[in-house]
Formats: sequence, structure tokens, C-alpha cells
Amino acid sequence: MTINLALLGAGRIGRVHAEAVSHNRNARLVAVADANEQAARALATEHGASRRSVKDIAGADDIDAVLICTPTNTHADLIELFARAGKAIFCEKPIDLDVGRVRACLDVVAQTDARLMVGFNRRFDPHFTALKRTIAEGRIGDVEMLTITSRDPGLPPADYIRVSGGIFRDMTIHDFDMARFLLGEEITSVMATASVMVDAQMAELGDYDSANVLLTTATGRQCVITNSRRAAYGYDQRIEVLGSKGMVQAENQRPEDIEIATAQGFLRPPLHDFFMTRYAAAYAAEITAFVAMAAGQHVDVPDGSDGLAALLLAEAALESTQTGRAAAPPDWSIS
Repeated sequence: MTINLALLGAGRIGRVHAEAVSHNRNARLVAVADANEQAARALATEHGASRRSVKDIAGADDIDAVLICTPTNTHADLIELFARAGKAIFCEKPIDLDVGRVRACLDVVAQTDARLMVGFNRRFDPHFTALKRTIAEGRIGDVEMLTITSRDPGLPPADYIRVSGGIFRDMTIHDFDMARFLLGEEITSVMATASVMVDAQMAELGDYDSANVLLTTATGRQCVITNSRRAAYGYDQRIEVLGSKGMVQAENQRPEDIEIATAQGFLRPPLHDFFMTRYAAAYAAEITAFVAMAAGQHVDVPDGSDGLAALLLAEAALESTQTGRAAAPPDWSIS
């Protein structure tokens, strides 16, 4: 069975997903929509698809599912539109920056019995899924402590920061999802601290560029997340899980996984310099999972409740940063 897909958003991440679809034998990209008609036409032509409007896609009989890769402030409206149209939906995170709007959107998803997958791509990274598998197999015993390091090579543009929702909703939100994914328990306490260390303009924009978060579960499991918008040495992505019987870790990945030894010492190539190259395999696996879900298969994917939970943790982290106290447990209920 071939799943016919429409792509909404012909920007950077839309192009990544279009490429992933082109390599999936069970999927076909048939339509592209974007407010920038030139960008939509170019991407559609590249992949043998047609350029269509969002309205046309919603009413099209030849489209089974949609990939929403548009600006964040359009996500919830588009999810509701395509839920009512009976399409399977993939949406990049976050569903919205406002918790109330997310809840209202998920009510529509529930009422229409829509299939919704939220784009937390790191769950599909082969190295991180190996961590999850190792935990599930009991090889390191009971999980006790988790350490997630996530540092960007540099700051995004100021125009992006203004609409991003801030470091916790934009950057740490991926790590919040990974914490829930690997800890296997819901978070009951959030303690966060954040500051401006990279660029004073961040304070003018009402945001931070450096943050640390301590998450705790009811049984006492802990997760420490460390974020920075500046890592001079590359895109730093590491995870370590400590268990009662041992430890498992996923180290940084490099475009060339070699080590050179000479009389001057040991040298390794630099890290990936951007998320699109570091997580290329994750994006491909993510689309594969969505296509399987759209075909009616039972697949374990992050859904609307996961999107809501990660946003609630982001809200709690911001509250903790502002008050200097641990935030109260978030309300996980969807409605």
C-alpha cells in the first residue's frame, strides 16, 4: 500500500521531510503547499508533485496524510482542519505555544478520532533508540539518573527568537520529551535556572541562551538537562543513563567516525555542525513510522499527549526560572 502525502511548508524542515519521503517505497509526495508560491512550486517540481492550496489538499481524495511543517502559529488550526478532513497528520513540534490552545486542538483530534503524530524526531535517532532498548532489556537495571546534554553551535537569528517561544519551548522541549521517553515515569518536580551568557540581545528579546534543568519523578528518578546556544566545537548531543546495574551512553556523532593517532596525540574529526545532518537518520526513521501509522499499522509514535506534556514541562521550567523555586507538578490531562 502506497500512502499519498501532502507537504505543508516548503522551508528548511519541509525539504528534509520531502527528501525522506522520496526514499520511502511505501510513500509518495503528491502535493506541496506554501504561502511562498515559488518555493512550493520548486519543491513540488523537484519531487514530481503538484502545487496545491491548503483548502484543495483538505478536500482531495487522492491524499491520505499531511506533513505540517509551517510556522508554529499555524499548527493548531491546520491540525484541526485535517482532523476534520479525515487525514492522518504529522505535525512538527510544538502544536502551539499556548497550553490552552493545545488542549482545545487535542479535543478536536479526540472528537474526530484523528491520527496525529508530533515531530519529536530524537526518539527515532538510532543511537537514542538503542539506549531505550538497552533500558527495556534490563541490562543496566532500574533507571536512577539521566543526563542530557544539548548544545547548539550558535544562536539562531533574532527574528526567529522573537517567535520561538523561548529556549524552554523551542530547544529544551526536545529534551523534555527525551526525558519522559527514557525515564519511563512522569515528572513531578521541575527546577530550572537560565541566564544570558552568549549574547546580551537575548535579554532584550526576553529569552535566555544558557539553561540547566533538574527533573524528578515520584520514585526519585532524576534527569539533568544542560542547554547552551553556543558550543564552539560543534553540535553537542549526548545522553547518559545510570542504572542500578550499570550505565549506557550515546556519545556525539561525527560525519567521519575515525580517530587518528600520531606522535602529536589522538585526533578525531569535528562534530556535526547542524541538527539536519546530525539527525538525518532520525528524520528518515520518523517519516517511516508516520507512513506506517497512516497505513493503519500499530506504531509507537509521539502523539498529541506527548506534545502537551513537553510543553507543560517547558512552562514549569520557565516558572521555576522566574521564581527560583521548583515548579508544581503539571496537569497532564488533555481536557
